[in-house]
Amino acid sequence: MNKKFFLLIAVLAVFSLTTGIASAAPDFAGKTIRILVGYSAGGGYDTYARVLSRHMGKYIPGKPTIIVENMPGAGSLISANNMYRVAKPDGFTIGHFNGGLFFNQLFQEPGIEFDARKFVYIGAAVKEEPAFAFSKKSGITSMEKWMASKTPVKMGGVSPGAYTPDNVIRIIKAALGLPVQLVSGYKGTADVRLAVEQGELAGTSWGWASMRSTWRKSLESGEVVVILQAVSEPFPDLSKVPLAINYAKTEEARSLIEVGIHSPSIFARPFVLPPNTPKELALILTKAFNETLKDKEFLAEAVKAKLDIEPVSVSQLEKAVNSIFKLNTAIVTKLKDILFK
Repeated sequence: MNKKFFLLIAVLAVFSLTTGIASAAPDFAGKTIRILVGYSAGGGYDTYARVLSRHMGKYIPGKPTIIVENMPGAGSLISANNMYRVAKPDGFTIGHFNGGLFFNQLFQEPGIEFDARKFVYIGAAVKEEPAFAFSKKSGITSMEKWMASKTPVKMGGVSPGAYTPDNVIRIIKAALGLPVQLVSGYKGTADVRLAVEQGELAGTSWGWASMRSTWRKSLESGEVVVILQAVSEPFPDLSKVPLAINYAKTEEARSLIEVGIHSPSIFARPFVLPPNTPKELALILTKAFNETLKDKEFLAEAVKAKLDIEPVSVSQLEKAVNSIFKLNTAIVTKLKDILFK
């Protein structure tokens, strides 16, 4: 009798424990998740987020609705700060902003209200590997013409510290001695594109994966020409376009391109959760993010939109972000002079 009693108690205890765990598991049924994008609608960050939002919900318990909300300003700094200070760590807000702002923290620039090392990363859909494009009517249709320009060439940016366009333009200008006048302050690359097409700017730079999708018509018509790529290996569809690092004449110039452009491409387009998000929630959303990037319907839409998908894992993001806070003082000082003076 006693044995049966204790057996019954044990069974009830296990049942109670397992049901407790099941009921504690997050359920997003009937809920809405926001992807907070730091730029205006129509740009590369926005485009990736919107395609992702249409497919990711089916991999999250309860299949919630996912919407994109744009919070442009200061090169996506407003949204980055919002994710750190305001967004609740409840799994209902995912941030997508310019990871180049992490250098602003390294340089102790004003306006930074976050610690990049405390965001909870869930991945990135692609690296931000920059290409430099100019309108045909600007006359800058090759590197030779750019180098030979007798006046500074107007290029569009969004805010100091943004990896693209601003940082890469400033670094290429300094490393290669190119004539450039950076005109910053645009709300996003969609606004920069329009300014180039209207003749207000000659050109700009941001990730080729995004550029070839969002600027597709102008590139295909030849109205916009890519003349340089700032990557370690050329893109297959830009095999005849020269690499920036091959124009570097000194070791310092090569180092600036490698440390300031090549390496940060890994964390330039992160998807993040607020600090202190519970591990269980982070794991659910990370798994959903990764499953989405393998989803056939998602990939078909990405191909149609000419969006490259080159997943970056959480561990890769964390390693790359932590690495910039370990750079030697000399290169940090040099980069700060280039990017903020």
